[in-house]
Formats: sequence, structure tokens, C-alpha cells
Amino acid sequence: MLMAIDVGNTNSVFALFEGATAVRQWRLSTSSVRTADEYAVWLSQLMSMAGGKLSDIADCIIATVVPQSLFNVRNLSRRYFNCEPIVVAHNNIPGVAVRIPKPSEVGADRLVNAVGAFTTYGGPAVVVDSGTATNFDVVGEDGAFEGGIIAPGMNLSMQALHQAAAQLPRVAIERPAKVIGVDTVGAMQSGVYWGYVSLIEGLIARIREEYAVPIKVIGTGGIASLFQGATKSIDIFDADLTVRGLFEIHRRVRHGAQK
Repeated sequence: MLMAIDVGNTNSVFALFEGATAVRQWRLSTSSVRTADEYAVWLSQLMSMAGGKLSDIADCIIATVVPQSLFNVRNLSRRYFNCEPIVVAHNNIPGVAVRIPKPSEVGADRLVNAVGAFTTYGGPAVVVDSGTATNFDVVGEDGAFEGGIIAPGMNLSMQALHQAAAQLPRVAIERPAKVIGVDTVGAMQSGVYWGYVSLIEGLIARIREEYAVPIKVIGTGGIASLFQGATKSIDIFDADLTVRGLFEIHRRVRHGAQK
């Protein structure tokens, strides 16, 4: 079995593949100080509950945007899966060109999403990944990564309001019933939620205008489901896009396939 690990700034996802199917997914808050042994204890308990064990895992692929976490996650694979993991980088994904001046600056998560989008939906495409940051990643007709946009995520914006304004409380992010808030909480929720809907719609419109050919838009990420039914700018919502991209990169690297 394959363990695909996506280490994000806020959460990490562990997806267990049997063949080409992700049979289990588990989510854990990201911590740069969590050791390989701590990961193993947590994961072995969850696998036991699912009727499996760590020794069932034969291979591992890792994408991380938190460099401090890589040492411990890599050691998890070496010690407990008995394999050297694939660590996604801009220069080790077969068949994917990175068409920007400094390819090393592209986060592994953005490259994995590009692969997942192209493999599943073809190109050209835009991936809107809503998490700690809101990323807009452009995938070319041939699957190349062609650049994009990075904006602060919804949670960051809500935290900034609370921390910078003495009288504004910390509130949960949710879709408000009305655009015009009649109290402080409603006004904050509306500003962040509908503000982000407008941000997505505005940037997608500008991308489409600049790209000048029809382009699919795929929504993914931890809070992407909040936007379903709220905007027509996103054509497809796919919560499993990243882990599917990890599986495809593993397939290409281990089996020499290009696409």
C-alpha cells in the first residue's frame, strides 16, 4: 500500500492507497516538532481501527510546504514504512514543465494540485485551493505549471480582524444568511465570506480575460466546500485533488510513466 502525505501550513493529510484507490484519509494538525515516533503511534492506532497495520505500507510520497516538518515525516517513512519516500520538488515530477523564471519558488502543494487537475480534468485549468492561503494556480494545455496568484486565506483574514481591532471578537467562518450584517458577528462573517467569494470571482474573471482561451476552474482545499452554491466562477469542486495528484506523481516516478 502507498501512503501519500500532504503537509500543509495548518493541517496535514495522510491518504492510504490500495492500488489506485484512496481507501482511508486522516487529517492531523501540522506541527514542526512532532517526531517520527509520535506520527507512528497516531497512525498505527488509526490503521488498527481500520483493520490494518503500519507494515502494510510499502511506499510513501510526501509533499510539504513546511520545511521544518520534512525531517520527521521522512524519518517516519524510513523507520516505520521501511522505504525511502519520494519528496515532491519542482525538478522531480516527470512530464511537468514549470514555466516561471524561478521554478524553485513554487510550493510543492501547488505543483501537486496542477498534476491532479491535469490528470483528472485536462488543461488548461485554474486550481483554486482554499486553505491557509488562497492559491490560484494556472495549468497549461499540456499540464505545465504556468504561474498563479497567492492571497491570504479566510482564516488569516478573520484572525487579523480579531487581533488588530480591539472591539472585534473571534468568530467562526460560515456563510451568513444575508449580505448586510445587523450585528458585529454577522458583519464580520459577511465581510470575510462574501469578500472572498468576490475575490475569487474577480480574480477568475481577470485570469480568463488574460489567458484568452476557455479554461476550467477547479476548487479544492480545506474550506472550499463553503463556496459551493455561492459562485458560478468555480466549475468543479474536488476535495481529493491533492491526494490524487500525489498518487499520479508516485506512479510517474516509480513506474517511469510521463502522463
